Formats: sequence, C-alpha cells, structure tokens
Amino acid sequence: YMGSVSVVDMSKVALYSYFRSSCSWRVRIALELKGVQYEYNAVNLINGAGDQTTDEYKAINPMAVVPSLVVDGQVLTQSLSIVEFINETFPGASFLPENPLLRARARAIADAIACDIQPVQNLRVLRHQADRNAWANRVITEGFIGIERLLVQSAGRYSVGDEVSIADICLVPQVYNARRFNVDLTPFPTIVRVEAALNELAAFQASHPSRQPDCPPDLK
Repeated sequence: YMGSVSVVDMSKVALYSYFRSSCSWRVRIALELKGVQYEYNAVNLINGAGDQTTDEYKAINPMAVVPSLVVDGQVLTQSLSIVEFINETFPGASFLPENPLLRARARAIADAIACDIQPVQNLRVLRHQADRNAWANRVITEGFIGIERLLVQSAGRYSVGDEVSIADICLVPQVYNARRFNVDLTPFPTIVRVEAALNELAAFQASHPSRQPDCPPDLK
C-alpha cells in the first residue's frame, strides 16, 4: 500500500536519533524489519540543554524530540506514527495483524508502553525527580504489571501470536529501560520470554543502542 506517497522517492531516508532513546529505537526496529537503508543523524539529548532544543533541530521537529524521519524531504515525527508510515509504505511483513481483534490488541500494548509508561519515565520528567532511578523503577514496574497480564492473554512466540507486531517494536526498548533502572523482572516471565525471542532476530540486534554510531565506547 503506497497511498498518496507513491510519488515520493522512498530511497532517500534519514533518521534523527539518539542511541538510547526508546522512541528512536522503535523506528530503527521498524526500518530494520523492512530492510530500509537510511542515513543516521545523531541528536545528543544530554549535551547541555540537548541538541534537540537548538533552533536548527526545531526547524526539523518543532516538538524538539526524537525521532524524526525524513523521507524525500518530508519530515515525519512521533514514533508510532512513523512506524505505521513505514509499515504502509515499504514492502515486507506487516507490523499489524490482519485480524481486527489482534490488531487492536497489538496497538493497545504499543500504546500502553508508548503513552502510559515511557513518557512518565523519560528524560523530560526524570530531570525533575530527586531520585531518578527510584522514580523510573516505580513507573516501569507498575506499568509492567499490566503489560504482563496483557501478554498472558495474547502472546505466542511474540507479544501477539507468532508474528512480530507493533507491540514488539515497543516492548523491547521498554525492557531495556527496565534493566537500565534496575527493575526486578522476576514477576514478569512472559515479558522476559517474549523479549528474549525478539532479541534473537537480526532487526532487533542491529537496532540495539550499543550498535548505533553515537553509542559511547563504554556502553558498547
């Protein structure tokens, strides 16, 4: 499905990303799953006030966040919107199940992570917390209680059945965040099992923060 973008040159793709940004990581996973070649432009979120706050970057993304995906001069923002654009415009297996019920479940898991968990433990909120690790740990733990229950209902090999979906694209970066903030994953065996299966896939390996050009050497 190419829709109204059929005249766009899909070979000219550039991603503005930060290696440890889970929102950027979602888009990297989607690009890798579809086999899309792209130019990587690093945006350092912790360089002083952050490169994302510069007038130069705000001219690309007025919200001053990553990721931004530029396709033939057209700027796309917001990770899930970008992921759906990639899904609809590049060939390859869909990130959305064909069955409407399963598609709704995949989107629900993705939204629960991208809207209810990750924003509350993100840098923009953490900057205002006295104990950043404790705050993020609590937010992710509380969120994962619900995500675990959702996955128990829907998971096969992956989050929704046996095909990679938009839910998986959101899950893996959030589990990385959980480990970063020392969340005890013992109560979440389904999350851990699904994440392990996804990490066997080349697209998830290639998109990992440690594989990105702006990853510091000590984190590789």
